[in-house]
Amino acid sequence: MKRAVLFDLDGVLVNSRHAQLATLAGFATSALGHRVTVADLPPEAATIPREQVLAELGYAGTINQDGWDAATATATLTAEVFPFVADTLATLRAAEVGTGLVTLRSRQRVGWLLPPATLGLIDVVVCYEDAAPKPAPDGLLLALDKLRVAPGDAVFVGDMESDMHAARAAGVTPIGSAWGFSAPTTLTRAGATVVLPHADDLGGTLLTLMGTEPREA
Repeated sequence: MKRAVLFDLDGVLVNSRHAQLATLAGFATSALGHRVTVADLPPEAATIPREQVLAELGYAGTINQDGWDAATATATLTAEVFPFVADTLATLRAAEVGTGLVTLRSRQRVGWLLPPATLGLIDVVVCYEDAAPKPAPDGLLLALDKLRVAPGDAVFVGDMESDMHAARAAGVTPIGSAWGFSAPTTLTRAGATVVLPHADDLGGTLLTLMGTEPREA
């Protein structure tokens, strides 16, 4: 495989915004000892570090991973893979374009969000425990090393400023997803080469951007 498309997970392949907010609210409820709802979270809660969100709610302690996992496992039941994902991955595979997932999620949590059929369409999965987290380029470079694709022959589709910075640092073309957590202007300022307004025919669009001919899936 001479070309590759790397993807972020949350907000790009999985509609998990509410799940992320529910995780924060659930953990805060347990840690603070009183009811915290999604409506009580700061407006930017989905795009800033969880420690900052919890501090604004009045919790300054260490995040207990067992408690966080419990809140996450329950909240992710509301997350759904976007409808376009299977067709997009199949289109890329038919064109012999490698695919990778680079996420801040742990491997266990990736399994909570993506069903086996979807994971089976992704060639390489790089999780939190595998490399330094974005905006460091390490995860992207590790994925490309496994795919045996040069950074200049790859794109990274993400929805956060850290995604764009990581792609730039890795020498990979950064592509913003406007259907994710961040505004298009935010992604452009962070260095996105292009921000896609929607995911219609995403596989074909990515192949066109890479100068690769689509093939019948």
